[in-house]
This record gives sequence, structure tokens and C-alpha cells, in this order.
Amino acid sequence: MTLTLYRQHQRLVDAGIHVSRSWLTQLVHRIAALLEPIYEAQRRSILAGALIAMDETPIKAGRKERGKLKTTYFWPCYGEHDEVLFPWRESRASPNVKELLGDFRGVLLTDGYAAYGRYAATTEGIVHAQCWAHCRRHFHEAEDAEPQRAAEALEQIGALYRAEGEIAAANADDERTLQLRAERCRPIVDAFFAWCDEQLADNALLPTNPLTEALSYARERRTELSVFLDDPNVPLDTNHLERALRPIPMGRKNWLFCWTEIGAKYAGIVQSLLVTCRLHGVLP
Repeated sequence: MTLTLYRQHQRLVDAGIHVSRSWLTQLVHRIAALLEPIYEAQRRSILAGALIAMDETPIKAGRKERGKLKTTYFWPCYGEHDEVLFPWRESRASPNVKELLGDFRGVLLTDGYAAYGRYAATTEGIVHAQCWAHCRRHFHEAEDAEPQRAAEALEQIGALYRAEGEIAAANADDERTLQLRAERCRPIVDAFFAWCDEQLADNALLPTNPLTEALSYARERRTELSVFLDDPNVPLDTNHLERALRPIPMGRKNWLFCWTEIGAKYAGIVQSLLVTCRLHGVLP
């Protein structure tokens, strides 16, 4: 799944099978081209759903002037039917979000990258939800500067995760899930943001303090972090997407880069199908 063509070529040579590396490259391109209609069908299925989790992850691909590799991006999208897409684009620029999501209307679940917020604010029919795991990460980063107060925040977020875990374990229908979230999660969320307001009112906290940054990050995203309370199908975080995209960083350790842009595109097509198959228990 992550073995480079160079290593595959070496293994074939060691086994007494002599083919050129260029032939292997052409073979991969032909296979990816054959798989592309399936990839496109999967893309349409994801966009037809009511919930997409989205992220972006870098990959070196192609070359700039003087032979330097370019930093490009996969934009993984996770649909509500456990389908994953790894579209490749040359940059992390905001227009990519609109181009990739097309006519999608529903809940977009993301981290705090501003491009998603701008897209949601200017696109009708999009509800923007954000990830509690990314919010929690900011308080982890504040522990050295403010251990006691960072620990308070982490305990409150931990309580939210415990409550949500119990609700998930109940395997309730949508109506009951909303009821349980209202009873168990909403009081924790309300108390957490009231606590954030209280801490930010402390004039002793400098703007550059990591805790200030974490508190501001959370408070500015209160609406997005609260979407799950009113939609039973929205999870607390994008951890399911993070798990699904692991083959990309794992692959980077072996690939290091994609020699061409088309190679990166085809890698995304193949990985989309492999990861989706595994999510459904299908041996790819």
C-alpha cells in the first residue's frame, strides 16, 4: 500500500523479473485511469450526503524552479456512509474548498483552518461544525504556561467526551441521542464556555499567553463546536477522518514525495479506494 515503485522494481529484479521502472510507472497510471470512474462515483456519493468531514495534509509533488519539490496537498473528505476521498490539489488555498465541495449542502465538519469558515460563511446551505479534539489540543499546548487552568479545561472537555461515549454506547435512535445530548452534554458545554469567559476576563492573562490563545480559539468557535448538540449525526471531532488518512503520512515515510503532479493525483485515487474498502471490511 505504501511501497515505492523503486522498491517494487528492486524486488522484481531480485526475483529475476526484469522490467523497466518506466513500464511500472505506466502500469500504475493505466490502473489509476481505470479506477478513476469508481473514484468519481464515490465522490458523487459523498457530496450527495448530509455530512462531510474535511481536512488537508501536505505531500511533496512535482518541482519548482531550480529543481526544488513543491508542497502540495491532499484534501481528504469523509462521507456519512464511511467513504473517503483523497483529492489532490496544488495548494492549501481557500478556493479549493469551494471547488471540491461543489453543490454540497449539509454539515461540514473541520478543524479551525480559516478557509473552511470563510467558505461556510459565504455558501448557502452549509452548516459549519468544528472539532473538539483540535480545541482540546490548544489547551494541551497551554499546560506548561498555565498547568492548573489548562488542566481544568482538559477535565471539562474530558467530561464531555465521557458523556458522549456513554451516549454512543447506548446505540440510541436520533431522537433519543438528541435528548441524551441535551441532558448530559449541553450542561457541560455551557459550563465550559462560561468558564472560558471567566478566564478571559482575568486581566492578568497576557494576550501572548498560550492559555489566552486556547481560550480565544474555543470562544470564537462556540457556535461551530455546539452544532453536534442539535444534530445527532455530527460527531464531536474529526478523529474518524484522522484515522482514515493515516496511510498518507505512513506513505510519506516511504515515498518521501511524488515525482510528478499526476503521480500525486493517481496516488489519491488509489488510496481513496483502498481506505474505503478497508472501512467496509473488504480486502482491497
